[in-house]
Amino acid sequence: MSRTIFVTTALPYANGSFHIGHIMEYIQADIWVRSMRMAGHTVHFVGADDTHGAPIMLKAESEGITPQQLVARIAAERPQYLQGFHIEFDHWHSTDSPENVELSQSIYRKLREAGLIETREIEQFYDPVKGMFLADRYIKGECPKCHAKDQYGDSCEACGAVYAPTDLIDPYSTLTQARPILKTSEHFFFKLSDPRCVQFLQDWTTGSNAQGHKHLQAEVLAKTREWLGHGEGDDQVNLGDWDISRDAPYFGIEIPDAPGKYFYVWLDAPVGYLASLKAYCAKLGIDFDTLLTPGNATEQVHFIGKDIVYFHALFWPAMLKFAGRKTPDQLNVHGFITVSGEKMSKSRGTGISPLRYLQLGMNAEWMRYYIAAKLNARVEDIDFNPDDFVARVNSDLVGKYINIASRAANFISKYFDGQLAYPGDAAALSAHWSQAAEAVRGDLETREYGRAIREIMAHADQINQAFDAAQPWLIAKGLADADPAQRAALQHICSTALAGFKALTVMLTPILPVLAQRVAQELFGLSRSFVWADAGELPAHIAPFKHLMQRVEPTMLDALFELPAEAAAVAAAPAQSSAPAADVAGGLVPGGEPIAASITIDDFMKVDMRVARIIDCARVEGSTKLLQLTLDLGEGRHRNIFSGIQSAYQPEQLKGRLTVVVANLAPRKMKFGISEGMVLSASHFDPKAQPGIYVLGPESGAQPGMRIR
Repeated sequence: MSRTIFVTTALPYANGSFHIGHIMEYIQADIWVRSMRMAGHTVHFVGADDTHGAPIMLKAESEGITPQQLVARIAAERPQYLQGFHIEFDHWHSTDSPENVELSQSIYRKLREAGLIETREIEQFYDPVKGMFLADRYIKGECPKCHAKDQYGDSCEACGAVYAPTDLIDPYSTLTQARPILKTSEHFFFKLSDPRCVQFLQDWTTGSNAQGHKHLQAEVLAKTREWLGHGEGDDQVNLGDWDISRDAPYFGIEIPDAPGKYFYVWLDAPVGYLASLKAYCAKLGIDFDTLLTPGNATEQVHFIGKDIVYFHALFWPAMLKFAGRKTPDQLNVHGFITVSGEKMSKSRGTGISPLRYLQLGMNAEWMRYYIAAKLNARVEDIDFNPDDFVARVNSDLVGKYINIASRAANFISKYFDGQLAYPGDAAALSAHWSQAAEAVRGDLETREYGRAIREIMAHADQINQAFDAAQPWLIAKGLADADPAQRAALQHICSTALAGFKALTVMLTPILPVLAQRVAQELFGLSRSFVWADAGELPAHIAPFKHLMQRVEPTMLDALFELPAEAAAVAAAPAQSSAPAADVAGGLVPGGEPIAASITIDDFMKVDMRVARIIDCARVEGSTKLLQLTLDLGEGRHRNIFSGIQSAYQPEQLKGRLTVVVANLAPRKMKFGISEGMVLSASHFDPKAQPGIYVLGPESGAQPGMRIR
């Protein structure tokens, strides 16, 4: 049965460019949307810029422009990212729009009519230097729950506690560092603690949609239990009323009948989902109100990050319910993205710039595939590992998947004029691929993307193994003299492989939409994109094979992770000047740098240096500096260490030698793998003054594991 689905991603805040976390979320949603459309469902996929609030107001002020000008500048960047990664929203809007003003004020009035809005005189932090009331995110201090330092004024990133800014210990303004003062102001509150809201949220958070899927993932439901209790006995409900107003000056939507008061940005931001859909409906002539009438079969699905669960799992459904609007059917929450196990940091070279990725000419579908391979239906962080990225793309996509077509298509084009044949087993083959595609379609619908890709690559392995076992190249060698049965066997072997390739392409279509479109049109002659039913339709003809995808070069990853110019300059700067030949006292400076400050014998003994034998040594692909050493320290296992000595040694020069290793240095995650220590070497501080790196080694007779004392 065909379904109608309204899909959104979290709205990016319009004071900065997209980062890789945005792209990950949009790719996740885009894959889901494409898969659902391939199944024949109608999907309205919309997004918007989140444009209101103090950060945008203050940033615009610092640049001497209006907030609208700042928002327009940021919005102009969006298409290059979305188009670059093949993310196809049906419509992109803004929360600073007439539709959002109308809808936000309408929802507010409905909540007021329901008796869920009240005003209170509250003491609020005010920056006496800046001359304005401070939004939560412009106040920091010590968390009142776990006492973590430098936490924001609305929630703690360390323990997840939610609180009022006035609950912070030793608060300060992040704008001026001044200690804020308390001033009285009238604020508007959404009474989330009202028994009606609590009961509704108890029901909604534990409920399911029309498809039988839970509204919330298990991890998200567990988090809501902390706020709502379990709805039984004396369970404590930790649900406070929500302050939805801010005082002028503020860039936002005015609260009706309340001059000088504006909606807190988190009230009108999610309403931006509806505003974007309303603008899109107006373009298509769709009745927006009918589409989202409570009880209507239209499904409302949101993709968001785990950091904004509180707003989407509590405030948003309660707002919609008591404003008489349709509530969400499903909240799909994902984790964060890390790089080689670390939080992203531009200064450390562990950040991924999506724009730089595209500017380097890296294939967007490499990233789509890699992210999909890492994602599942749970709220888990995913890690971008450069070595794993290269291996997965080159091995899976090029070495397994595309390899099928490049091998089989050439035989069909050369010997059979592109005609395919399936003597005897066509029905069984068709049924096999229909069932395989249905399993993958189900995995994608439930957001088990990683499992779907594992299934796809398992099928690719089976096709390649069967092809290798049949050895069609041997049959082709004697084809001129072969009997018709041999000729038919070659055609059958290659046709079966290509039917599998087509089915795999159908399964990969939501993930690799551009490549799949090329395969559909250029190889199989379709004038449309693949749909799920195409997996079981065996192709009858194939055009000559054309190159489909290049391999990832490791040097591309080096360029992607290059430090920004300023950080690189700092990293390259010497700790002390290398120019003088003598120190300030007139003495010689050995090795081009002064002797370091004195340490005690206890300090020295903290460094555990051991004799090691170099078992193996190899150049590191993609690096001009590193050698990879396999070392025996007498531990009963081998250690892996990367050392920047490639300029001084050929790998074969080091194999079998003894050297000295700092054995208790904490393992370090590098782009190429984990380094488990440090090989000691000597060099002049200024390489130009005295070129050469010399790996240290003990006298012969020393054994691996002996300590240097």
